[in-house]
Amino acid sequence: MIEALLSDDIVDKFGGRFKLTALIQKRLQELIEGARPLVDRHGRSDLEIVIAEIMEEKITLDWDASELTPPAKKKA
Repeated sequence: MIEALLSDDIVDKFGGRFKLTALIQKRLQELIEGARPLVDRHGRSDLEIVIAEIMEEKITLDWDASELTPPAKKKA
């Protein structure tokens, strides 16, 4: 599951490694503080849960609230 972080697709989806890392850090802190996972745990660590939530598009950046510029769409 953590191998998904090596893919440029997930990095590009969030406009760079910094934004992706910030999302992971924020969600990881929420889980540590007692938030319920949005995917089944299946014995996975909190970090693996966060990655699964991102891969299944259960969490994403709120571009409007963050005042960040969303990444440009890639042409197919």
